[in-house]
Amino acid sequence: MPVRGLQSTIQVGNTSANLPAASGDVYRRSMHGYTQDKDAYLKRLRRVEGQVRGLQRMVEEDTYCIDVLTQISAATRALQAVAVGLLEDHLGHCVTQAIEQGGPEAQAKVKEAAEAVSRLVRS
Repeated sequence: MPVRGLQSTIQVGNTSANLPAASGDVYRRSMHGYTQDKDAYLKRLRRVEGQVRGLQRMVEEDTYCIDVLTQISAATRALQAVAVGLLEDHLGHCVTQAIEQGGPEAQAKVKEAAEAVSRLVRS
């Protein structure tokens, strides 16, 4: 739910200033698209971290090459799933919000998202 009429405080050195909220929608501006699902993302990333540690052990123990490659593929797919989820959240929250507000920021967010998609496709 938006919080209207609040002010933001900016601190520079020993000086602070109160600034009016730019859009009147402080709640949405302060959150990232993934904030509501943060715990789920952290859980998935911890699982990927465990997979990578397992890969290290496999190499240390001279595990058969194909078995290591299979586990690398699984870890890669898990990271890609996290990336796609983050991208979906970014499009649904950050880009949507910028488009609703309009102006050059909207175009910049769309371009930024397109570049992120391009990076994901190449990886």
